[in-house]
Amino acid sequence: MRLLAIANALEGMTRAEAARLAGMERQALHDAIRRFNAEGPDGVHDRHRTGRPEQLTAGQQATLKAHILRGPEPERDGVSAWRLVDLREHVERVYGVRYSEWGLSCLLKRLNLSRQKTRPSHPKGNPAAQAAFKKGTPVKAAGPRDRAP
Repeated sequence: MRLLAIANALEGMTRAEAARLAGMERQALHDAIRRFNAEGPDGVHDRHRTGRPEQLTAGQQATLKAHILRGPEPERDGVSAWRLVDLREHVERVYGVRYSEWGLSCLLKRLNLSRQKTRPSHPKGNPAAQAAFKKGTPVKAAGPRDRAP
């Protein structure tokens, strides 16, 4: 649209009219013309925006990811699965950086971590006994007569 507005301005339209037809403000067209004159057609495209810098360095993020993947120890951490609140407190305590729960959730997403929790298991649970229990319970498939009308 910027190139169209510039072309309309070069054809003799006023800048206000060319900007209105392209759906932009006159000042935006003025800025686009200046960038076009300085850099050519490539200067009219949007530039990459860097955004806000990360609060944790790449090394700190890798350490945090390893900490999360290791999982909590119920005796030390007092929880059986990480929650955002727990991780937020850990980041503030260890790295001195404050995150909101939403900000920490976005960081976890950038680290390719999911917010889904694994099903908690009791630390004193016996996996062999659980497997034997699961095998010992017969599962009956519902036939056509067993269904409700």
